Formats: sequence, C-alpha cells, structure tokens
Amino acid sequence: MNQATDRPQENAPPRDDNDRNSQPRLAALATAWPPHILRQEDVAANGAEMFATTHGGFERLAPIYRNALIDTRHSCVPIDWYLQPHSFAERNDLFLEHAVALMAESATSALDQAGLGADQIDCIVTVCSTGIATPSLEARLMQVIPFRPDVRRVPLFGLGCAGGVMGLARAAEMAKAYPDSRVLLLVVELCALTFRFQDRSKSNLVATALFGDGAAAAVVSCREDAIGPVIGASHEHTWPDSLDVMGWDVADDGLKVVFSRDIPSLVQDDFKPIAESFLARNGLTTTDVGGFVCHPGGAKVIEALEDCFALTAGAMAHTREVLRRHGNMSSATVLFVLKAALDADEPGPLLLTTLGPGFTTALMLIHP
Repeated sequence: MNQATDRPQENAPPRDDNDRNSQPRLAALATAWPPHILRQEDVAANGAEMFATTHGGFERLAPIYRNALIDTRHSCVPIDWYLQPHSFAERNDLFLEHAVALMAESATSALDQAGLGADQIDCIVTVCSTGIATPSLEARLMQVIPFRPDVRRVPLFGLGCAGGVMGLARAAEMAKAYPDSRVLLLVVELCALTFRFQDRSKSNLVATALFGDGAAAAVVSCREDAIGPVIGASHEHTWPDSLDVMGWDVADDGLKVVFSRDIPSLVQDDFKPIAESFLARNGLTTTDVGGFVCHPGGAKVIEALEDCFALTAGAMAHTREVLRRHGNMSSATVLFVLKAALDADEPGPLLLTTLGPGFTTALMLIHP
C-alpha cells in the first residue's frame, strides 16, 4: 500500500452520514496473558495460611475461593513472589517491564490479523489502571514496535474494570473524528501485582481470589477498506456519591484495593433501568440482544446481571468461561469475553457491559 496516500488528511472532518459502511469497525481483536499459571487451589492454600489469624482459618476462607468460579489465572510473576513483602517501587518496575511486553504481544497479533504494519496506525488509545507510567505505556511501546513518530497518543488511566468498553468507545470516537485513520486500542492490566502481603483486610483477601493479569488489543477504523463488526452506540452512567464503591487507595507498599459489598445490590437495584433505557434509545429491548458480553467482576455480579436481564442461571457462558480461565483482569476482561463471543459467531447485536470506579457503568452495542 502506498504510504504517501495511505496516511489520513491532517485534521480531517468527521463524515456526516449514518451509513453502516462509515461506522467504526472492529478490524481486529487479540488477547494475551503472561506465562505463570495461578491455580485456584494453590492460591487458596496460601491465602488460607496467610489470612488464617485474621479471618478464621482455612475452613472459613475456603468458600471464598471455591465460590469465585475461577480455576486458573495468569500472572507475570510466579506464585512464590506473593508470599513476601514488596515495595511500591519494585512492583511498579515489574509492572512497566511486563505491561509493555504484553502490550507488544497483543498489538503484534492484532496488527497481523488486520494485515497492517505498525506504520499504518495513526492513533493509539491506551487503557490501564494497575501501575504508574510516565512516559506513558504507548510511548514505551514505541521503543519496541516501530510506530510512526507522529502517531496520536491517548493514554487513559483510572477507569478500572469499565476501561475496556470506555477505551473501545474512545477509539471509535477517534476513528470517527479522523475517518481515514486507523486506531489501535491497547488494554493491559497486571492486577495480581497489586496484592500486598502485609494487608490482611477483607478486600485484599477477596482480591487474592479474583485478580489475574492480561492484555487485549484492537484495531478500529471507519475507512472504506475496514472490515469487521460495527461498533455501535455507547453510554456511560456514573452514580453520585459513589467514590468509595471501587478503586485504589495509595499505600506505602502499593495500590490498596477498594471493594464495596454493595456492588451486586447496585446491579440488581439500579443497573436494569440504565441498560433498558440505553437499549430503548437505540430501538431495542433486552429480547433483541443476541449476546450479553458482560465483564465478570465476580460470581455474584454475574448472577446479578443474569437476573437483571431475565436470563437463566449460567446463560452468560462466555463471561463465565473467561472468569473461570483468567479471573478478573480489570479492563481487559470484557474484551476477552467479546473475542470469545465473536469467535463463536454469536448473533448480534451484542451488548457489552462493565462496571468500574466512579462508580460507573459503561455499555456498548456491537453489530457482527
């Protein structure tokens, strides 16, 4: 392809039509995870020993691990690493090393799927909330993969589990704003690195039963030569007075997880009208949805979502399978579920849902 004519016009105006062919398309989607496997039975044994004096011993703690519906997760460090204290600086050094490596793996796979070279990417949107990077992660990745020096960079931090959908929405918006461009979305989270050995709180205990590491990359474009599912409408809703529901507190030895026990009840009580209103604005009801692509925040959240959408228990098969194999990888997780749904040729439209700090829900429609 001619590089001189393949690059987008600077500051090109967005197209002013609603034709399906001008909509942003998901031209590629790839996932990646680190090599170390955390088996839930091994984590449970170590966790029970570690938390026994503060939370009542193995018999009392075992159901937390068993009821999480997780068999394995993946980590950038071996399980023995978690059995000793580590400084924030040490954690963040590991974060920078492994986050860039996972981003490179997923980005290379996505570019290969789309049949593109790195120099054909015009914008990079990066989503991450599990480490500090200045220069930002995509700038570091540019030292590994030869993106053009004039590529636009949009780093997004602090979106937590909602970041997968919110990042995909921002990538689609950039593609619409520059319709001859190609946008690369990079999502990477090393949640397991945030476990803090000295913290014996209930939230840290729950985190040991849930968190894993993973990354995803997607190519998004409105170009006439782009093929793939259409990225449809998106919506975000942030609850007032909800900053303490989910997020991080900064401690001397790292990021301290904040979980509220009210998350499943918030889904049951408040999420349904938000989702139904979003669908109605797009001429749909829940019965029109071909597949529910929901971020698996945890087993109770999945159950609340299935109840919310009047689905039979266990109906969210892709969501449950991703949770079983990979655990909760924060923002990357919903893109793992989306890839599973697309690989299985699930009929559209697909409804993507996530919940994250703020407290915020993000929703999106994908039309295969």
